[in-house]
Amino acid sequence: MTQAGNDFLPPTSSPLPGHPALRGRSRPGTGFSVAGLRLIVLLASIIPVVASAVGCSKDKPEEPTVSVQVVPAKKATIEQTVTSEAILYPLAQSAIVPKISAPVKAFYVHRGSKVHEGQLLAKLESRDLAAAAQDNRGAYDQAQANYAIATASTLPEEIQKAQGDAQSAKLALEAEQKLYDSRQDLYKQGALPRKDLDQATVSLAQARNQYELAQHHVDALMSVGKQQGQKAAAGQLESAKGKYLGAEAQLNYSEIRSPINGVVTDRPLYAGEMASAGTALLTVMDTSFVVARAHIPQQLAALLNAGDKATISVPGAASGEDAPIDGKVTIVSPALDPNSTTVEVWVQAKNPKGSLRPGTSVQISMLARTVPNSIVVPQAAVLTAPNGSSYVMLAGSDNKAHQKSVKTGIRQGDQVQVLDGLAEGDRVIASGAYGLPENTKIRVAAASSSDKQETDKPATGKETEKDTK
Repeated sequence: MTQAGNDFLPPTSSPLPGHPALRGRSRPGTGFSVAGLRLIVLLASIIPVVASAVGCSKDKPEEPTVSVQVVPAKKATIEQTVTSEAILYPLAQSAIVPKISAPVKAFYVHRGSKVHEGQLLAKLESRDLAAAAQDNRGAYDQAQANYAIATASTLPEEIQKAQGDAQSAKLALEAEQKLYDSRQDLYKQGALPRKDLDQATVSLAQARNQYELAQHHVDALMSVGKQQGQKAAAGQLESAKGKYLGAEAQLNYSEIRSPINGVVTDRPLYAGEMASAGTALLTVMDTSFVVARAHIPQQLAALLNAGDKATISVPGAASGEDAPIDGKVTIVSPALDPNSTTVEVWVQAKNPKGSLRPGTSVQISMLARTVPNSIVVPQAAVLTAPNGSSYVMLAGSDNKAHQKSVKTGIRQGDQVQVLDGLAEGDRVIASGAYGLPENTKIRVAAASSSDKQETDKPATGKETEKDTK
């Protein structure tokens, strides 16, 4: 029996080295003892099991779990705005240019002085102008006196002579009329020849003609001569008046007054220096309001209208002056700038403290539209696929991440409007979604206090459309 069992064992001439347990126990004719045989069988049964376990662990590794932060998609009101760089201008500006060249006699204001409309700012030397004005004033007074005499005096001598001639012709006519009447009576009685009556008739006709001519001459002189005399006197008066007013205007040009309310921003000369006609002597700006002028691409300008709300902020302003200042859109140009093919837009804002200075580069933000009840998610939750489409990762009820394609709309500072693909309450992975494969096991981590406040903030922000100028 032992021999039969040994037939399955390989023959050997000596026992296994290094196995003291087998020494002295080998059966005759064999190289193994019974205890060594049992050990070999046990090892042969364990090795396949261990190898199988190691092979299974390599084929099926343990699935990893990714920690993410989840926020629900919610409904909120979101606003779209257009932002751009702009340059500040004053509400009104006047570079005051003298109309005469003369030395500056005195300045009554300095740079930074607040002035009002009509205030005297400076005085130019004007003694020669004052003398010329006085001379023209005398000539004007003289012309006024001459006009009064011409309109109120008696008729000129020529008219008087014509009236005398007409009176004499009238008396001669009356005498000839009486002579003709008496001769006609005598002729009818037969006491006067026909010849004398005919001569009286001719003399009467001549006297009548003389009277009519004299009367027409008087009428002509009265209607034309007097009118022309008055017209000449009136012309002299107007000429004298014009010269006087011109001299007064030249004198008034020596007084430099402010045409607007504002503040003096430039005064290049000093008293005693020559002020030249056509060169600015003073500059006054009205900075109670400022106007930010920007050039906007036409597709964005089409969203804006006069009266839209806007804000102006100064990048890099000191603490306390960096808060946005409320304003409104006042002008959206109806035409494009031919050089840049953009639309010029003006935003006006109050400047009571004077913190906004003309010439400053500012950032303007103009409200274009408001969309209520929009589905919004954090901007970090919206990812871009290789084909350019947008998608988000949703936290499923199976604790796995699932990709969902979405269509986005308005973007505010940190919020994005979702037009299609999400419903209110969908659990969106806001942090940790980038590069996350489909069906990855996830573990929802608690959001930090700052992230939670950002998530709970209402979506009243504004979409930023940057001016590409």
